[in-house]
Formats: sequence, structure tokens, C-alpha cells
Amino acid sequence: MLLSPVIPLLGALYATFVILRYLVQLHQHRQQAKSLHCQPAPAGSSNFFGIPAFFRLTKAVREKRWIDYLTDQYSLYGNTFTQRFLARNLITSIEPENVKAILATQFQDFCLGTRHEQFYPLLGDGIFTLDGAGWSHARGLLRPQFTRDQVADLALLDDHIKHLVDLIPKDRSSFDIQRLFFLLTLDSATHFLFGESVGCMLPPSETTGVLEKSSVGNAQGFAEAFGTAQDYLAARSRAQGLYWLVNPKEFREANRRVHEVVDHYVNVALESKRNPEKKEGRYIFLEALAADTDDPKMLRDNMLNILLAGRDTTASLLSSTFFYLAQHPHVFARLRREIVEAFGDAKNSRVEITQSKLKEVSYLRYVLNEVLRLQPPVPVNFRVATKNTSLPVGGGPDQRSPIYVKKGSMVAYNVFAMHRRNDFWGKDARIFRPERWEENAKHGWEYLPFNGGPRICLGQQYALTEASYTVARLLQHFDTLENADPHPRQEPIKQSNLTMMHDQGVPVRLYASDLI
Repeated sequence: MLLSPVIPLLGALYATFVILRYLVQLHQHRQQAKSLHCQPAPAGSSNFFGIPAFFRLTKAVREKRWIDYLTDQYSLYGNTFTQRFLARNLITSIEPENVKAILATQFQDFCLGTRHEQFYPLLGDGIFTLDGAGWSHARGLLRPQFTRDQVADLALLDDHIKHLVDLIPKDRSSFDIQRLFFLLTLDSATHFLFGESVGCMLPPSETTGVLEKSSVGNAQGFAEAFGTAQDYLAARSRAQGLYWLVNPKEFREANRRVHEVVDHYVNVALESKRNPEKKEGRYIFLEALAADTDDPKMLRDNMLNILLAGRDTTASLLSSTFFYLAQHPHVFARLRREIVEAFGDAKNSRVEITQSKLKEVSYLRYVLNEVLRLQPPVPVNFRVATKNTSLPVGGGPDQRSPIYVKKGSMVAYNVFAMHRRNDFWGKDARIFRPERWEENAKHGWEYLPFNGGPRICLGQQYALTEASYTVARLLQHFDTLENADPHPRQEPIKQSNLTMMHDQGVPVRLYASDLI
């Protein structure tokens, strides 16, 4: 009973301490912001701790329009604005100067936040999940493999493209070419990484049997498990600090199945290392990586990180390329004409297609650049401030003053929206027009399909080479491409987990006129 008067007093003292601490921190932040010459950025919707903003985003995700929803916010609040999101400070920007600061000039001021915890169940400790020394080690382990000549091994890719051509209907019937591109890139990526393709495009009688003996059952089962796991990773990412709530049995089971398959190839690589006389002469990415480490988990994690990038981003690029080519027959006609002039067609191939010769077909490069501008495979990304810092622009009445960034604040940059700014790309910024790259091929941080700074995509040349070669080989075989979408649209309905794809697929008709 004697303690009863003390309890309210202690509570009052604690409340006073909390208020005083908040006021002291607020004063310190204001002083630091003043010393950095910062001014406030426009405020977005932040009522009720940002909870309504979270539910609006969740609704947009459910309706397959969240990328467009985020892009529309900039017309309401400006190119850089702040808001609360699940009680967390969020700064979002499409200013190249800010993106450059986040990714390059102030690289040490930002980290991945909780991405490691969010993505760990599938991707473990890899180049896309780690910060600091762990990331430096992973990148150092992988970088040498992407500088090798084998990255441009088009002979390996050619067999898979022949299987792709075999699956394309020759009778003018429509089909979803996006589905085939995801099969192609999974086959080619696993072949390049593991030394053996999972054989998505092969009939069951011609597959190796590795997948059939595993719990995934077949190549399609592996692809589905990999896709399911990614869907849940995206949901965990959107949940931010509450990622741990997204951990259902379906997610755990998908991770287990994917790991089972990759572990098999890791064990084969380690066995090959112990018995070098059994090694094949052809370069295998996993075996080259195994030369630097015996840690099976490190090998598995890095393989999954690269498989995610090598498969999904290239399939997204190819799908969007044919989405636009089918809508713009004059672009398809010019591109095919230049490819045939350079290499011949499928019946009269005059010149071997090499990586260097592909780069000489300038219009092919313009087309892919324009596709990456309008439909970047990774449309939105973010970082978390590791210290109290600033960004170069976004504050003040003209939004050209620096803005203050508190430690722990999340900073998002929207590449999709930045690629559509009229002041950078003209009044036709939302229109597919490859010729703009003839007029001006030099762009800086306002064009960022492969990220930038120290974390720039290691596989950029691999992806561009695979996409260029695939487009060239298909246009050698087929002289007619038609849009088969029953509901034609200039802007696709986008589905995005970790990378962006077309929710309704890319229905086309692709054929050679002389075969009809």
C-alpha cells in the first residue's frame, strides 16, 4: 500500500523523460538539418501513422496496378516527397541526383534495411541480401566469373533457342510468348550456372531425371516452386518490419523444394572439385565458384541469387520487347531488315552471330534500350539510412534544396517513373519510340535499368547479350509478328514480385510467311 503513491510518480517521471528526450532529439535534428542547408520536402499522405497509405498500396497490389499507383503519386506531390508508411519515415524520389547519392556518392550512408531477414528463407546470404563485408565478399566471389569470355557463350544458348523455335506454332495460331521466354531463360540460366539445364522446353523423355527424382517432380514443378517463393518474398518486403508475419507453409515448402534441387548441383560441383579428372572441358559457373570455396551453403545462396537475376530479368526484357514489337509493325520490320542484312535469315545465314557483331546492329540496341526505359524489370527499389544524412535535392519551394534524412528512414527510388519524366524524355515519354536513342544515346542517372554505383548489376552484359541473340535468332526465323491480345493496350497490366512481368502474358502470332 505504501508503494501506491510512488507508481503514478514514476510513471509521470518516465513520461517527462520521454517527452524531454524527444524534444532534445528534435532540436538536434533541426540543428543538423540547418548545418546541411536542408529544407523540408513536400509531404505526401501521412495520416494515422501511414496505415491508410499501406492499405491503399495493398489494394493497388491486389488490383495489379501498384507500379502505376506509385508513379501517379509524383504528379500529386512532386518528384521528391515524404510520408509516413506503417509509422515509418519514407522519402520517395525520382530525381537522378538523389538516386546517384543513394547508390554511389553517399553509398555508405544507406543499407538494405531488413531485406536480409525478408529474403533469407529463399536466398540466404547472397549478393542481393547482404550489406557491408558480407556483400563485398559475395561480389568479389562473383565478379570474376562475369568478366570471362564464357559469359558470351552463344553456342550454349543456341540449343535452347532451337527448342524455343520448335515450341512456337507455325500455323498462325496465337500463343503466349512470355511463358516461353521464362522457360528459355530458366533453361539457359541453369545450363550456364549448373552445367546442366533443367530442361523446361524438352519432352519428359529427354530430361536428365534429376528433377523427377526430387520433390519438385519436373522442370515445371521447379519453376512453380521458384515463382511461389518469390511471390512470398515480395509480400514480406511490402510488410517491412512485419515481414515475419508472412511465413506460411506453402512458402516454406517452396523454399525447401528449390533448395533441394540447387543442393544437388552444388554437391555435384564439390564432387567434381575433389575428382578433377572427371571434369568436363566446358566452363561451368558453379564449378568455377567452387574453386574459391567449399562451403555448400555459400554456393547454394550465391547460385540462387544469380539464378533469380539471370532468369527473371531477361525473361521480362524479352517479353516486353515482343509486347512492343507486336504493337509497332514498322519497328519490327526495320529491326528484322537490319538483322537479316547483318546476319542473313535462318535459311541463308551468311555471318556467325557473335557478341561483338550484335553490338554493331545499332537499331537492336535502340529497341532494347527503349524497352528497358518503359518496362524496367526492377521498377522500384529502396534503401535505409544508416546515419543522419541528406539528399541533394527535393526541399524548399522550388524543390532544389537538400533534404534531411534521419537515420532509419526508408528512401525509395522509382526507376519506372523516372524513365517517364517529360523533362528528360520529351512529351512522348510514355510512347515506345526507339528512334529517340538515335537522336540522343547519352543518358546519365535518369536512365537506370541495371542499377548503378557499387551495386550495379554484374550480369548486365550477360542479360543484354542473351536478349540480343534471342531477338536476332527469332527474327531470322520469322518474318511476321502480330498482336494477338483480344484487349490491345498501350500499357500492359503489370505483375511484380521481385521483377516485373506481364500479368496477362504477351499473346502474339509469330510465323514465316513462306511456310504458310
